[in-house]
Amino acid sequence: MPLHYDDEVKITKINMGPYNNNGYIVVCPDTNEGVIIDTPAEPDKLLSELHDVSIKAVLITHGHQDHLLGFNEITSHVNAPVGVGNDDTHLLPSEPSFLISDGDTIKFGNQEMHAISTPGHTDGSTCYLIGKHLFSGDTLFPGGPGKSRSPEAFEQELESITSKLLILPSETHVYPGHGDDTSIANAKEQYEVFRSKSHPADMHGDVSWLES
Repeated sequence: MPLHYDDEVKITKINMGPYNNNGYIVVCPDTNEGVIIDTPAEPDKLLSELHDVSIKAVLITHGHQDHLLGFNEITSHVNAPVGVGNDDTHLLPSEPSFLISDGDTIKFGNQEMHAISTPGHTDGSTCYLIGKHLFSGDTLFPGGPGKSRSPEAFEQELESITSKLLILPSETHVYPGHGDDTSIANAKEQYEVFRSKSHPADMHGDVSWLES
């Protein structure tokens, strides 16, 4: 069953693989054209949900391997161009068809999806926005940001989140790369709790808005 379905967009979320990854199929209902977001393990789960959807692009949120364990199977099946953020190109199993920069538009059917560059979790991390639906990869989760590899990366990720994601309308739905969904409203509220406290200069790794 679709996670969301209205006159503008149909979103199917598939839980995949041993790391609780999410793969997504986003479809224009008028034309039945769509895109796939991320390619985790157990690709057959996602492919079985395509039915007769015409896939126009496979979009990768970032180049960590748990999001790519089904890459070869999915991309060979749908035979659609693959896009990834500029700085994560080297992490893919094969050369992407096109590189994605901040503000780029991906068109399918009557719809447009907008790329938001959010470096931090990886250098090329990219979120994808269509209407009031944000696919956040491992940049933003319920309760906090994605894991950061260094204090500098955490600061970069925090800047990405506060300057590019938390400015979105509060009613924007957030669909992360793992686990449950959230909203920009919840993220804003929880981030304010985090911002009200002092934190060590070397903070990084797994950070919780409410508990860190």
